[in-house]
Amino acid sequence: MKSEERRMKKQRSAYEWKANSNDLEMTDKNNNIDDKIVRGYGEQALRDEAQAILDQIPYLDDNFEKAVDMMYHCQGKIIVTGVGKSGHVGAKIAATLASTGTPAFYINPLDVYHGDLGVMTDKDVVLALSNSGQTDELLRFIPMVLHMNVPIISITGNPDSLLAKYSNHHITVKVKKEACPLNLAPTSSTTAALAMGDALAIALMQVRHFKPRDFAQFHPGGELGKRLLTTAEDVMRSDDMPIIPKEMHLGEAIIHVSKGKLGLGISLDEDNHVIGLITDGDIRRAMEKWQAEFFNKTVSDIMTTTPKMVTPKTKISEIQRIMHKYKVHTVLVVDKDNHLKGIVDHYACMV
Repeated sequence: MKSEERRMKKQRSAYEWKANSNDLEMTDKNNNIDDKIVRGYGEQALRDEAQAILDQIPYLDDNFEKAVDMMYHCQGKIIVTGVGKSGHVGAKIAATLASTGTPAFYINPLDVYHGDLGVMTDKDVVLALSNSGQTDELLRFIPMVLHMNVPIISITGNPDSLLAKYSNHHITVKVKKEACPLNLAPTSSTTAALAMGDALAIALMQVRHFKPRDFAQFHPGGELGKRLLTTAEDVMRSDDMPIIPKEMHLGEAIIHVSKGKLGLGISLDEDNHVIGLITDGDIRRAMEKWQAEFFNKTVSDIMTTTPKMVTPKTKISEIQRIMHKYKVHTVLVVDKDNHLKGIVDHYACMV
């Protein structure tokens, strides 16, 4: 462990910026960049920011728990606010909350002086972000929030700041240093604040028992939304289905299965109930088994009498699960009386 720490310390020293001359050490006299050193700078930045996130775990105290409880019981909206980089982070946190079941939006504190204060009610909760907790533009907004009796949750790096003191619950997000080599540009601090916002959102998802189908309702245009909202009746083939009588000889059944272009044939009774299914794989295995006697056999000799069936309202995601579990590439769509309505193959599930 100590040798690894020494190696990392040595590596970091090698990647430190050298600004004592006109050229950085990462370039040669021809101004060509040393790729390995550049990669090292990137690696160190990622390590610094990853460590900054892990360093926040001890700050998950009862204030975090109370903040989640307050947001969960909020009867209005979560109004996220912040200035500068904290504002950008706040906008992303608001978007994550909104897409995972917690109504939220971002508001710039500078805009509240020009009419945007009208969106806030006493049923809302304000989530305010500021690294210092002393941002002037944000502090001028706080008295308006307090006047409307709107509770405040703050995320800052200074638990003794004015913003923290005015808050109902304060969550500390403090970093030892920025990933920026000058320790000036907000890097580790903004990453840590964003991660804490994600922690709030994920905790709320768990408390709400937020499910994939709920997520799909907020993302109807995405791939996940399509899979979770699309049903069998939306994609099933319902015409020119390869129907074959159970008494049909296998030599003739081959032709029907081939024409159907689905690699299968379906047998129905006189009332249109599904009674069996054969696949091209069943036919090949039957030929190997019976050889010369193959053409004397009928569909009923090889058909599966319990094919996988779903209802028209079955979601594509469930059909994919069935196909994967039972290693089948096709399911039959039937109504409550077991009447055949259509066929869904694995290609149709690629919505």
